[in-house]
Amino acid sequence: MKTITTSLCLAGAMAAPGLAQAQAITLNTQLKDYRGNDAYLAIYLTDAQGQYQQTLWIAGKKPKYYKHLRDWARGSGLQRSAFDGISGASVGSGDNLSVAIELADSLIDAGYQIRIDSAVEDKRDNRAEVSVPLTRAGAGQPVGGNGYVESFSYDL
Repeated sequence: MKTITTSLCLAGAMAAPGLAQAQAITLNTQLKDYRGNDAYLAIYLTDAQGQYQQTLWIAGKKPKYYKHLRDWARGSGLQRSAFDGISGASVGSGDNLSVAIELADSLIDAGYQIRIDSAVEDKRDNRAEVSVPLTRAGAGQPVGGNGYVESFSYDL
């Protein structure tokens, strides 16, 4: 099994000014074995109503394909500022993607969700393939996806 590891620190872009604490979080995404090209993934944060709030990571280097990550693309407006500096290589069949980020403590247990959209060339695109509440209780609890993602978990 191949492993792709990437580190990234976001300075709590959504945090209100003056918040002192950021929480280190590791996002772990294991893909299923499938035939075809590498997958593009958008890992992003939504509020309790499912409205896009922030991009956490984009796997896939060619922005011209980001439109296939439909819910994320609609929410982010595909604005370069939504993904500049927080993207990396696409993820292949059976690979693991591990990304370290920082989020404001105030976002945990506050109704936010981590979502993943996925797409593979000449195959099905998956909107909100993974949708998991961002809670302390949910940390370390793997959930399955409904497309290319075998499992997703996050660690605090």
